[in-house]
Amino acid sequence: MAQEKQRFWLTFDANGVTRPLIWEMSQKYKVIFNIRSSSVTKEVGIIALELEGEREEIKSAVKWLEGAGVQVEPVEINTIEG
Repeated sequence: MAQEKQRFWLTFDANGVTRPLIWEMSQKYKVIFNIRSSSVTKEVGIIALELEGEREEIKSAVKWLEGAGVQVEPVEINTIEG
């Protein structure tokens, strides 16, 4: 299957900020992650995340993140290129 890259905005609440969710996701699914931008406080975390892998693995990883309480939204590529 073909590899692809997709970018997402992840929004974490106070509980998610202290948990290593991106690492956990990478251990469960065959995806490569690249943190493109982030802003994290004690109350909220916002991360621009690029995922690379097979489409179904990326879908599964996103579904897992959502199940863990992370809000996941697709990103327009040029908004995080800088």
